[in-house]
Amino acid sequence: MSIVALCEASPPESGAAPVLSEVFLTLARQAERDVRKVLSQRLSQVDWAPPALINMLALDEIEIAAPILAASPLLQDADLIRVLVEATLEHQIAVARRPYLSGVVADAIIDRGDAVTMTALASNRTALITDTSMGRLVDQSRRIAGLRAPLSRHPRLSEAQAQQLYQWVGQALRQSIGERFRIDDQLLDAAIQQAADDASRTAGAAGWRAMSAQGRRTEQDDRPEMERRLVDKLKTSGQLRPGLLVRALREERLSLFEEALAALGGFPISAIRAAVRAPTAEALYLACVAVGVDRAVFASLLTEVRKLAGGLPTEARWSASAMHPQAAARAFRQMMETPSNV
Repeated sequence: MSIVALCEASPPESGAAPVLSEVFLTLARQAERDVRKVLSQRLSQVDWAPPALINMLALDEIEIAAPILAASPLLQDADLIRVLVEATLEHQIAVARRPYLSGVVADAIIDRGDAVTMTALASNRTALITDTSMGRLVDQSRRIAGLRAPLSRHPRLSEAQAQQLYQWVGQALRQSIGERFRIDDQLLDAAIQQAADDASRTAGAAGWRAMSAQGRRTEQDDRPEMERRLVDKLKTSGQLRPGLLVRALREERLSLFEEALAALGGFPISAIRAAVRAPTAEALYLACVAVGVDRAVFASLLTEVRKLAGGLPTEARWSASAMHPQAAARAFRQMMETPSNV
């Protein structure tokens, strides 16, 4: 605290940053919880603190991290995306509520598809949510009722999006949206009915049933695309790491696990999906070793995969020998080129 007081009185020059960072990190790692909590509050709005220390506090337990996540000017988009991937749900909500959150981070939150975090984002009126991203939130509100109220009051909601949201909300929110955008309830209901009648005449009874089935599948179909966008953003920002594989399985998101494994290893997604559903776990083992998963970790990882993939890969016997990642990647590619050997 004395060092903090000195820095507040006379902010250090950039040349002192490496030494100051080392001093702070050494002390903070040894500090008690209450000291780290006060340190977080003192450093939450300064621009001279070592970025490494700020990032360490942002990943600390939520009571310590909250002031940093809410206000620190030193947290970059990549740092916030890392918190979304590696930290708890409480941390993710704090990121979503951060004032003037960038569009990049807002997109990452929507890509993850978590209802609670997206609701926190929808309640953040200063977040720089693009028109496209707002449209995605409105689409999500069809299945997530908690999004509807904050979206109806959001300043970035357009009239076209309000028309769409209007169809799914209750009477109280309809009145609020109608007053704000002057939506004529009777005209909207008539338009919806006309669209349904036109679709019915065009597609016929069989086509209409197919469209209804497609609507029921929309939520499931959107999920893989959301997972792909999330993995792409993490890869672009340099935040894609093997730890995401474990987290994805812990959250029961098999498609995210597959997308992340494919991106980490540079493998075709079709090859990873084939490995997950193969008669033995050998191919999946090779892919995981190739991206840096330790052999000791693979056993627990495999257990989680089997829970989500209907018992696949099966228990067929095979030898899990120690391998260098490059050799494992080469062996995986060769194996997947000859599927009969999988």
